Amino acid sequence: MRILIVNDDGIDAKGIHILANVAKELGEVWVVAPDAQCSAMSQRITVCGELTVKERQIPVEGVHAYSVSGTPADCVKVALYYLLPEQPDIVFSGINFGYNAGQDILYSGTVGAAVEALSNGIPAIAFSSEANGIYDVVYEYLLPIMKDLSKRALPLDTLWNVNFPGCSVKECKGILEDRIPANHQLYQDDYKKKELLADGFVLTAGGLLTTTAAEGTDIRAVLDRYISIGTITNGILAAADKE
Repeated sequence: MRILIVNDDGIDAKGIHILANVAKELGEVWVVAPDAQCSAMSQRITVCGELTVKERQIPVEGVHAYSVSGTPADCVKVALYYLLPEQPDIVFSGINFGYNAGQDILYSGTVGAAVEALSNGIPAIAFSSEANGIYDVVYEYLLPIMKDLSKRALPLDTLWNVNFPGCSVKECKGILEDRIPANHQLYQDDYKKKELLADGFVLTAGGLLTTTAAEGTDIRAVLDRYISIGTITNGILAAADKE
């Protein structure tokens, strides 16, 4: 199996190194990631300007690794058309530092890269973990989940979305599948306003973590310390399939 791995946290992020190291168990791995932090870029691409592509050394042996001075979706395009000798069998995106659940999915560069893979007819899985740097559950469950979902066929307009709680394995209550995105953001908008002497003002953006969500949703699952597995369907691709 040929696997393309991308992310939005950048080539130096711990999450992508974990993902690449585990993915080696399944086949040939290519890592193509932004050279800097690119969170919340969704499926943004570089329309005009230059993209610098560099071969990189990362702390994962036996993989091909490149950085791109662009967005997560740019990385998928560059990988498919300029780097990989053949199309990958699957694209893994992540492991994102922070959950991609609820309406936050709409902004996610991790999910955006996975959708870019779907746009090119390639199956994709988005992986995310709680933004606290605790990967115990990831280390325990990532490989079996990766193996399982890679074998399950989905429509070409649909990708898998996996979120890991940042806790000990003992605290993790297991896996909940068929989770649907909650109809609100996981991180609620929180802007602090500062007046300027001249006309205008400054807003400092932040985010308040929600503490509640409906049963059956991805946010409820991770708040309750479950691994959340669900699917995301791209409406444009779904509509095109029906034509």
